[in-house]
Amino acid sequence: MLAVKRVVLSSRPGKNGQPVPSNFRVEESSLSTELNEGEVLVRTLYLSVDPYMRCRMNDDTGADYLAPWSLEECVDGGGVGVVEASKNDLLATGDIVTSFNWRWQTHDVFNGNILQKVDPRMVDGHLSYFLGTVGMPGLTALLGVRKKGHVTKGANQTMVISGAAGACGSLAGQIGRLDGCERVFGICGSEEKCQALVSDLGFTAAVNYKKGDISKALRDSCPNGVDIYFDNVGGPISDTVISQMNNEGHVILCGQISQYNKDIPYPPPLSEQTQETLRSKNITRERFMVLNYMDKHEEGLLQLSQWVTTVAFCSMMTGGNIGKQIVKIAD
Repeated sequence: MLAVKRVVLSSRPGKNGQPVPSNFRVEESSLSTELNEGEVLVRTLYLSVDPYMRCRMNDDTGADYLAPWSLEECVDGGGVGVVEASKNDLLATGDIVTSFNWRWQTHDVFNGNILQKVDPRMVDGHLSYFLGTVGMPGLTALLGVRKKGHVTKGANQTMVISGAAGACGSLAGQIGRLDGCERVFGICGSEEKCQALVSDLGFTAAVNYKKGDISKALRDSCPNGVDIYFDNVGGPISDTVISQMNNEGHVILCGQISQYNKDIPYPPPLSEQTQETLRSKNITRERFMVLNYMDKHEEGLLQLSQWVTTVAFCSMMTGGNIGKQIVKIAD
């Protein structure tokens, strides 16, 4: 038996409530290291923290593709680890593996068939990037922009990204720029983040929604209107952006983080005024789910890896709440 530490969901937030530390508990447990054929023992290196996890804290996630976490059970999400023992023909001790269903504990036993073996050379040895830039957030940004954004080089298009300093938004803006957008405008929650978007990530401009006038900032920085909107937040911010969109524009509906603490369906309903703007301007607003494009994942990861290794864009894997949030478990 192996002693492990794990994170358990001990209670659910109140209705329309914010998550608090007391919703979770860290506890010690024992793990049998006896492996059946096809199984592997892995040591957890990194765990991913993502906005959708807030929905999984509820009895009902509001989304048919997300199962709620069970009370008094170990929570799970994206993870990266190293194989320490194997009875799987395709995985050997020392292999680096990842999964979207990684339990939050220091060691675990997996059926090796549900793990994806990854090559550390794809990320220059930065294994945490497999949970961000060269992982689900990177794929979401890349495929969202390319499948729903309709970016056309030379068309002088303007893209706006809300939640622009987050894992997905920070990458979506850079991809929009690399793919040919003339202007890329970010909306985020602090002056520090605004500065990082412009100075480090190549955004044309950014506004702090907590202090700035978003409508005025859009008019000043996007004088030709908005063609593409990568929507990570929903709510009044999105209503303001959509009101300034051009005819035949495209909304990439990636997330609605401003609404996740509210007891409403996903995606949340729009105001009548915003619905009318979408109709009258023939703006597409399509829900985007990266899991619907599994056949594009390998190609997408190779593209993201190429950008990382050639320093075509910045991964923003800096912790805090700029870029991708991860938890480091072990070296």
